[in-house]
Amino acid sequence: MSDLKLFRTTSAGVAEISGGAMALEKSLQTLFETNLEALLGVRFLASEFITNENGRMDTLGIDENNAPVVIEYKRASNENVINQGLFYLDWLMGHRKDFEWLVMEKLGKEVAQKVDWPGSRLICVAGDFQKWDEHAVKQMNRTIDLVRYRRYGDDLLLLEQLTATTAKPASGVTSEAASSVSSTGSGKKYKTVSQQIAEASPGLLDLYHAVADHLQAQGDDVQTKTTDFYVAFRRLKNFACVELRNQLGKVLAYVRIDPGTLEMESGFTRDMREINHFGTGDLEITIQSMADLEKAKPLFDAAYQNG
Repeated sequence: MSDLKLFRTTSAGVAEISGGAMALEKSLQTLFETNLEALLGVRFLASEFITNENGRMDTLGIDENNAPVVIEYKRASNENVINQGLFYLDWLMGHRKDFEWLVMEKLGKEVAQKVDWPGSRLICVAGDFQKWDEHAVKQMNRTIDLVRYRRYGDDLLLLEQLTATTAKPASGVTSEAASSVSSTGSGKKYKTVSQQIAEASPGLLDLYHAVADHLQAQGDDVQTKTTDFYVAFRRLKNFACVELRNQLGKVLAYVRIDPGTLEMESGFTRDMREINHFGTGDLEITIQSMADLEKAKPLFDAAYQNG
């Protein structure tokens, strides 16, 4: 894969900023862990987490959709970071209580009760990957992200998602999200998004699929994740979370856009920064017609860039 080139524009023309993959030492791992949510949409839990097989996970976290995340950093060209990360991911799946206790200690009981084990992810970070690394992960039924980094100058860090795969559920296995109702931490019962989709009228279902198709078509790097209450569309991070409201005949989208940069339009957009809601994204968009979708498309496009 050819290097991206970054230029600084000046009155005299342009000057290229040299970039490269500096040695991924502890300092860069620390930079990631200190800014994990901003960089990867993952809440930090532990560094150098020790397993009882004398292994040591580089970084352990939980993402915006409450899925466990193992992050491994490739420090040497001959290091098989993917296989190593999959070993740790398997270990984690067999020691769920250890992880849930850690989540409870760091983020509280409510988050620990919502851990999405089927969504468990591996993120591999490296200065570069071999072409067969990208091919190999596409053959695995696991959720894996290969992320390449580049440093430009002293203060610029570029992250590039090279490959992202999503594990498919085993045949005959029904996920929690597919059940008819689910409860929140408050004890209230809500229909899941899967049930809302199954019960939607033909017109609302067409509208939902039109929204989902536009979000999915933003790029080859878009992944979808169906949780209990919303469908998330993500790159490295969620950029949109979509819900259905059957009784009201509308689709709601929560997108990664700062509401402070926009003028809210009654009945179409709403600032959610101080309002609790499912999913991530501070801007709510209400879509009740194809005309609303056309109006929302520039916002979806901007949210994708922010993801």
